[in-house]
Amino acid sequence: MPLHYQSCSFQYSSRSRPVLDHLTLQFSPGHTVLLGPNGAGKSTLLSLGATAQKPQSGSIRYGDFNPATRKHLRAYRERVSWLPQRPGFIPGLTCREHVAYVGWLKGMRERDAWHAAPAAIERVGLSNKLNDKIKTLSGGQQQRIAIAQALVHDAEVLLLDEPTVGLDPHQRRRFLDLLVSLRGNVHVIVSTHDIGDLDESFDEVVVLESGKARFRGTVNEFARHAEPACAPARRLESAYASLLEAAE
Repeated sequence: MPLHYQSCSFQYSSRSRPVLDHLTLQFSPGHTVLLGPNGAGKSTLLSLGATAQKPQSGSIRYGDFNPATRKHLRAYRERVSWLPQRPGFIPGLTCREHVAYVGWLKGMRERDAWHAAPAAIERVGLSNKLNDKIKTLSGGQQQRIAIAQALVHDAEVLLLDEPTVGLDPHQRRRFLDLLVSLRGNVHVIVSTHDIGDLDESFDEVVVLESGKARFRGTVNEFARHAEPACAPARRLESAYASLLEAAE
C-alpha cells in the first residue's frame, strides 16, 4: 500500500487555521488522482508525504517505514519521490547534470546517477536536450525535466503535484502515457484540479476539500455522483461539482 496518513494535522502558523485536521487517509495501490480546489490541502498533503514538512500531530507511513524515526527516514526517502508544484532548478547545469544531481541527493551513487539520468530524460521525450542547459528550456520542457528527476532513482511511490502545468496537449498526452507505462511497477499519486486528467491512467480518485477527504473510490464510483441528466461528456465534471457542493 503506498501511503497511510494517520490522524495528521498541519498548519503553517499558530494563528492560521489548520490545513489538515486529524486527517486519516490510506491510499490504494496503483495510480491515484487527488482532486480538490485551490487551498484544499493537496500540496500540503504531498509535501508531508515527501517529508519536506512534518505534521504537528499524527503519522505517515509507507509500509513498515515511518519517516519520523531516524532509522527509517533514509529508506523512506529512497522509496518515495516528490515533484513539487514549483520545482527548483540550478540554471547553470545541463539537463543530464541536473537529473543526475537529484538522483545523487536521493541516495544514488554519483556514477549510478550519472548513467541513469539519460534513460529518465528519454522517458519524458527530451533526449535531444540531454546536454542543453536547464535555463535554455521552455517552461513546458523544464516541467518534463522535473518529471524525469522524480523518476531517476526508481522510486516505488511518485508524488506529483500539478505535473501537467505548462504542458501543451501533446506533452500532456505523453505524460499520461508515461503513467500507463509505470503500471505494476510504481505507485503514483497525482494532485490536480483538472478533471481532464481523469482517464484510463488512474485507478482511484480522492477528493480533498478544506483538508478533509470528501470522497475516495474508483473512477467509476466517482462518476456515479454525476447529475443523472448531465451530458455523458460532462459526467466527471458533474460528479466533482456534486461532491464539492455536498461538502459545503
